[in-house]
Amino acid sequence: MKGGPQRHERTILMQEIIALTKELIRFKTMHKNPEEILRCAGFIENYFKDHDIACKRVDNAGIPSIVVLPADKMVPVLLMAHIDVVDAPAELFEPVEKDGKLYGRGSIDDKYAAALSMVLVKEHVGRLRKMGKGPDDLPFGILITGDEEIGGANGAKIALGLVDTEFCIALDGGNIENIVIKGKGVWRLKLIARGKTAHGARPWLGENAIEKLMADYMLIKPFFDPPADSGVEHWHRTLNFSTIQAGKSFNQVPDYAQAMFDIRYTETDNLDELLEQMRAAIQGELLEEAREPLFWGGDSPYLDLLLKIADKTGTGAAHGASDARFLSNYGIKGIVWGANGDMSQHAPDEHVNIASIRALYDMLNDFMGKIP
Repeated sequence: MKGGPQRHERTILMQEIIALTKELIRFKTMHKNPEEILRCAGFIENYFKDHDIACKRVDNAGIPSIVVLPADKMVPVLLMAHIDVVDAPAELFEPVEKDGKLYGRGSIDDKYAAALSMVLVKEHVGRLRKMGKGPDDLPFGILITGDEEIGGANGAKIALGLVDTEFCIALDGGNIENIVIKGKGVWRLKLIARGKTAHGARPWLGENAIEKLMADYMLIKPFFDPPADSGVEHWHRTLNFSTIQAGKSFNQVPDYAQAMFDIRYTETDNLDELLEQMRAAIQGELLEEAREPLFWGGDSPYLDLLLKIADKTGTGAAHGASDARFLSNYGIKGIVWGANGDMSQHAPDEHVNIASIRALYDMLNDFMGKIP
């Protein structure tokens, strides 16, 4: 049958990617298990060793990153993925394949992407060797990191500085139909309220720090009301009141309270001005804990080429953040893209649609073969 051998080869490749994804899922790579993240990185190193492909292990503050690059030259394109995951019960680390979907913690975020990248490198190196060439002739490289879920400070933020590339594809978002070319920035603020302690039976003798904190929160919240013309896309700054710490005893008026705010901002926000305005409106202290950049992919001939290949795929924006935000630190253009997971990241039913992995692999394989 025409196309039979090629179809069979693609089936074998998909079986390898799915089997590899399952193996990666079984590593409980939560950050409360740092040894599991290291074991998973070692597994990936051994995969490349078994296929005689050189890789570099970079460790920063106990966080491993795996890099596969052509030696001593600029690589046009870099694929980036991560192996760490958010917390989950033990049963989610046993992968389940059902109805065309692969379930398990990390299935869509982001272990399928690590597996796909590994197989893609292995296949392209194999073709190069048949042509009398080798890994140093690869038109692309890969970076697999271990701390995306906690901010990427010791993974991509540092490891990207070791890579000389023109274009990065972060396989950690979007979907087959949507390539993300911009994303909101992350801003973390701490609100502190101070009061006066007293016995809970005589609250009039104290000043309740929780009440003062909540009053300040109600003054801050309006700064994040959506504009009248925001529409359903919600492309405006948002605030999530994420944690609160206060009180030492149920029968004592608390004299200290603090809250953490997870803020996502857009390119239209002036954070310094906004912080000054909020501080002027409240009684307590408002401290900046972290400010991470926006992701802005920029125009690139590589994106143009990819859109020609993925001719049914459009471009868009993302509310969530990924390690792609660090690309601007190094002047690297790029995108966020990936398989389809029905927005199940971090959920109890986290899964990846297997057919979308095949489609993504085919388009990336075609793309890598056409890089000038």
